[in-house]
Amino acid sequence: MSTVQFVLDGQAIEAQDGQTILKAAEAAGVYIPHLCAFKDLIPHGSCRVCSVRVNGRIQAACVQTVTAGAVVESETPEILEFRRNIIDMLFAEGNHFCMFCEKSGNCELQALAYRFGITSPRYDYLNPDRDIDMSHPDVYLDRNRCILCGRCVRVSQEVDHKTIFQFVGRGHEKRLQVNGTCLADTELSATDEAVAACPVGALMPKRVGYAIPVGQRAFDAAPIGADVDARKGGAA
Repeated sequence: MSTVQFVLDGQAIEAQDGQTILKAAEAAGVYIPHLCAFKDLIPHGSCRVCSVRVNGRIQAACVQTVTAGAVVESETPEILEFRRNIIDMLFAEGNHFCMFCEKSGNCELQALAYRFGITSPRYDYLNPDRDIDMSHPDVYLDRNRCILCGRCVRVSQEVDHKTIFQFVGRGHEKRLQVNGTCLADTELSATDEAVAACPVGALMPKRVGYAIPVGQRAFDAAPIGADVDARKGGAA
């Protein structure tokens, strides 16, 4: 496969032709924050946390492919503030109370907030009152914590080969729906990859909350993105 070279924050990076900026940066040991992007799923570009400036225009790094000679800015004060605002709004739009959430310590939204130095949102909470689906014997769905990243939708389709989840509505009325009247009516299993793919505490297996002690959770020892930073020997 042919390669192309582009510039990321002043650093020349060689990437595979057709590779996204996000994947090329990760391969080079440069962490670009993201939420909706997940493993090898087809890029979605919904959360915009991975936004970068490419040749003067803001683009989502998870969907924008590299081009030869492109100049990409990821760590400028403008872009960092742009991302921080998105993270702040995600907290304000849902009911994310980390100290009471079973996902605390394993939550990617919480981990990004810590990486950006966010201790409390700058915007007023909207305090939505959304449905909580407890009908399934092994999994629950708390829409108050859903950030509409679409991971569960795509993983269910592309990895689990099921069609458990979908989005309905538009704009502020957009919400996650299940293919049935409730979770119990679906083919969802607690071992489905879609359950593990949720980056927040919206889709959770039952009877495992707080099972991992503080200090041993995913982001207790190292911040989110530390694995990518380590590839170039940089500080996390």
